[in-house]
Amino acid sequence: MKLDKNAHSVFLLDYHVVFVVKYRRKVFDNNISERAKEIFEHISPKYNIVLEEWNHDEDHVHILFRAHPKTEISKFINAYKSASSRLLKKEFPSIRKKLWKEHFWSQSFCLLTTGGASIDVIKKYIESQGDKSTKKG
Repeated sequence: MKLDKNAHSVFLLDYHVVFVVKYRRKVFDNNISERAKEIFEHISPKYNIVLEEWNHDEDHVHILFRAHPKTEISKFINAYKSASSRLLKKEFPSIRKKLWKEHFWSQSFCLLTTGGASIDVIKKYIESQGDKSTKKG
């Protein structure tokens, strides 16, 4: 596992996000997905985000990315969803026929942190730290 670092810290902040098309409309094909990925890669450096993996189904995309401790993930997500919605509808006019009104993305999304260890392993590690005789609980 390779850790990222800056002047004062080391970190590994990987996230898995799923963006769903509004009302689960089936709009993604390989061309549209590739363009959505290009938009992601264009915007992400401004937020200290690096794309690790990308894949799509007809109505959603899965993205694995790495972030920096100072990354404002919610601002990045809003910027990406706004820009990609506008550009994809402009560049692929056929998308508009499949959408309801002007909405491309669902307002909600799924964002998960990904770590090298399971939560149970981390909990056990934290529980094992310190002097057991002074531990309460």
